[in-house]
Amino acid sequence: MIHAALVGLGWWGKHTVQSLQQSPHIRIVQAIDVHPERVGDFARDHALPLSDTLQDALSNPQVDAVILATPHTLHEEQIRQAAAAGKHVFCEKPLALTQASAARAIAACEAANVVLGIGHERRYEPAMVEIKRLIDHGELGTIMHIEANFSHDILAQVPPDDWRASPIDAPAAGMTAMGIHLTDAFIAMLGPVREVFAQTAKRVTASESGDVVSVHLRFVSGVTGYLNAILVTPFFMRFHVFGSTGWAESRDTVHPQSAGVSYLTVRHANEEPYTREYPSIDTVRANFEAFAEAASGGQPYPFTSEQKLHNIAVLEAITQSVATGQAVVVEV
Repeated sequence: MIHAALVGLGWWGKHTVQSLQQSPHIRIVQAIDVHPERVGDFARDHALPLSDTLQDALSNPQVDAVILATPHTLHEEQIRQAAAAGKHVFCEKPLALTQASAARAIAACEAANVVLGIGHERRYEPAMVEIKRLIDHGELGTIMHIEANFSHDILAQVPPDDWRASPIDAPAAGMTAMGIHLTDAFIAMLGPVREVFAQTAKRVTASESGDVVSVHLRFVSGVTGYLNAILVTPFFMRFHVFGSTGWAESRDTVHPQSAGVSYLTVRHANEEPYTREYPSIDTVRANFEAFAEAASGGQPYPFTSEQKLHNIAVLEAITQSVATGQAVVVEV
């Protein structure tokens, strides 16, 4: 059992507490929030000691790990402080906003020999696991193209002065909220990205970053890709891989915080398509429990340092492309 302190009791921090309540592998035993007066009732309801200083968790000998659900610009320094205190770290996405910042955070954890987890729960969805298996076993032939859309309106009413709407903390519209999940899955399935071209649009929200992001990608392997994320539309999730002898498409019905189903449709050459239905699992909990197992000395955490770092390199390139209107080569 890993005992963790959660830093940041916002929307997602609260969901994390609720998701892990019944976990036999990781338990939240302390909460930190810069506005304790706003979250005191929630902390009391969940029997969590609450304070407003990260140092309270880092100096607590009962805390094995810290979970960061904090503004993105704070991640690197908080990770480095936690690693220096000998605490394992689980950081909500994105790990950082630049490749250099991510590299420093990863290096700090490696030097301290602590596990660094990352909040990309979509890798654990059963339909996504099956798509990766189809790719890895060559059942779709040579992969030609990959595309995905992850959109919702959960953050549509975020005030313009909130950090989630900040062009500094959340550049390129929905990339840090949603698109970063898609690039993580792309990298896990198809390897590193060579080049991106991205653009945003500002249609409804007051956010400076806009509310739509569209990205074209070219992978080192030669595969092409496309992703889209919209901050103001009902939930939609589609993930589609095209191969020379078959294709596979996953469609989710609900956000990972809710229970629902996913539909996986596969079509092979000269065959009719077939569809399978996958009930939701708690992918948030699955990711945390994989982190806890690695922190306890069990199976290694399935996200490699190279993947974590490259995903932020892709994010940085997308941000640069939006700013310049030009294609940007990703440092590999």
